[in-house]
Order: sequence, then C-alpha cells, then structure tokens
Amino acid sequence: MKKHIVVIGGYGHVGAQICRSLGEKYPGRVYAAGRNLDHAERFSQETGGQVKPMRFNRDAPADWDWLKTTKLVIVCIDQENTELAEACLASGTDYIDITANGSFLAQLEQLNDKACRGTGLLSVGLAPGLTNLLAQKAAQALDETSRIDIAIMLGLGDSHGKAAIEWTVDHLNTVYDVKENGHLMEVSSFTDGRRTNFGGRLGRRTAYRFPFSDQVTLPGTLAVPSVSTRLCFDSRPATALIAAMQKIGAAKLLNNKGIRNLAVRMLGALNIGSAQYAVKVDAEGLKNGRSAGTGIALFGENESFITAQTAAAAASALYTGSFPHGIFHLEQLFELEWEGRESCLIQKETGDRFVISFDILLESEMINIRK
Repeated sequence: MKKHIVVIGGYGHVGAQICRSLGEKYPGRVYAAGRNLDHAERFSQETGGQVKPMRFNRDAPADWDWLKTTKLVIVCIDQENTELAEACLASGTDYIDITANGSFLAQLEQLNDKACRGTGLLSVGLAPGLTNLLAQKAAQALDETSRIDIAIMLGLGDSHGKAAIEWTVDHLNTVYDVKENGHLMEVSSFTDGRRTNFGGRLGRRTAYRFPFSDQVTLPGTLAVPSVSTRLCFDSRPATALIAAMQKIGAAKLLNNKGIRNLAVRMLGALNIGSAQYAVKVDAEGLKNGRSAGTGIALFGENESFITAQTAAAAASALYTGSFPHGIFHLEQLFELEWEGRESCLIQKETGDRFVISFDILLESEMINIRK
C-alpha cells in the first residue's frame, strides 16, 4: 500500500519546514531523504520521530523499490535530469517539484508525452507558485487579459537557504526569452526597470527583469500574450547597485567561479534589511468592452516559510485527493482564496480547501476602468 511521503532534500532549509508541517499531519509517514543519512537521522530526532530518515543519493545508481510504498515525492533539490520524476509517475507515485528553474520545468512538461500513472505538480512555492495563482485571480477579474506584470520584493535580512542564494546569484547575469504580444522577446536580467506600487509603507519601488519561471508558463496556462516578472530587494541601494553593475557590464564578473562563490558567501552573511517579502501582480485588458486594469498584492515575512507552507498545502491535496494524471502547474489544478490572514488552495474540481498559512496578507485593488 502506498502511504509514505518522501521529501528529497528533506533536512534542507525549505525541505525541513515542509517535513515538519506534513509530519504533524501524517506522523510516521513522512521521510526526510538526502545523501547524508546522519543529517536525516538527527533531523528525525528533532521532530520526535514524526519525520523518518531516509538515504537518497541522486548521483548513485537508481533503486526504485521504495516507490512501491510511496504515495508522494516532493523534490527540494536541483536535478540534472527527469529520471526521478519519470520513475515516480510511471509507478503511480505523485510528484511535486518546487524548483524555479524554467528550463528544467520545460523538461518536466515533456513527460506529458509519456504514460503517466500519477500526478506531477509544478510551480509550487512563492515564485513560481503563489505568483501564478495571483496572476490567475487578476486575470479572472477581467473579461480579456492582454498583459500581466509581476513584481517580487525579497528581504535581504531573510534567512535564505544556500541553494536559493546560489540560484539568485547565478541568474543575475542571464539572457532569456519572455512572451511579448504573443512573440518571444530576448531580455536580460536586471534590466528594463519598472516602477511598481507595492502599497502600504513599501510604496513604489523599481523592480528589474529576472528569470522566474512563472513568466514562461503563464502565457500558456492563462492564455495571456504578454507576461513579465521583475525582482527587487527591500534595500533600495542594493537593488540600484546590482542594476548599475548590469548596466556597465560588471555583472559579467559573476561568470568567474571565484567571484561567484564570494558573492554567494557575502549574500549569505548579509545582516541588512528585513525578512519581509512582497508580491504585486498587475493585469491589463478589457472589462465590459473598455480598457481596464486590476492589481493584487501579497505581503509576509520569511519567504522560505511561505514556500514550504504552499508546498505542504499542495502535498496534502495530492495525498488525500483525486487528481488527473499528467504534469500540471499549480494554477491548472487550484485557485487561491483568502479571508483576512487565512489563505487557502481551492481544488478546482471539488472545491476542497487546503490552508496555506495564517501569516500572509493579500489585498486586491478595485478594477480601474479607463475611458
């Protein structure tokens, strides 16, 4: 009988939070997996045995016998290939991946062309994840949506895992494609700044293009011809400095391994800014035949925590519910609803509710109909 939940990278920064949340709901059924069994065992002890230890080495020859008793696998590490996802889906084990790597998500999407006996869920976290659901909500407020602009603010004072810091540094000097009016357009990270009103005390800030995967997938899942995602930090000087480095070509220095590793260590050691994050989604289109726009903002603290809580809510849904087989992004199976500080994933087909957390605040602007 398949009853186990295996979290790959389960004792890491985000994975441990996912394990703790699910371990409280399903004690003894959740496994924190990784290549270092000693770390997994120590983490298991910290949870009082609610989470079990498991050794999994992505670089070792694969032995998939453990999938016979595994209902769900959640992946919190970067992968070089889709071997694990293929093994899960072929065996009838559901699969969640919290990666923000757009090129790897594209590889996972191709698994729809193969026989799937399980459900694969992608874009699960803050960005991508909640950004996708907010974009969906904004688009639903309009009769027709022509563009969606997403802006993300991350706090430099937050506790980010090493993998998240490495991913950010590695993409500060990246060229990638976005959809503009239905056509691919090449852009560069930390260019083309856009003023965004995050609301409240955050006010207006300039955010710059950044290769979050939501802008790659949303044109397809929401049928919107133009989607962009931009990034800024709670420290305005830090944001401006990175943009200036990109403008004068200094960001190319990050291609040097030594300088790149130094930047990762420096960001990891920074003790400036706050732990606050914010997301603002602006949508433009038509309402009642007239040009209109709407916006939704999300605020909270501890980005890794909300990523973990979103993943845990989605995991509970897959673990207890019934879903079609194949590969899906979060917004294809769920919608987001909120009341006060409680937010929930709503399963589209059944209306079942899965609470994300109680520490985020969402605000929706009235639709602005233009003459």
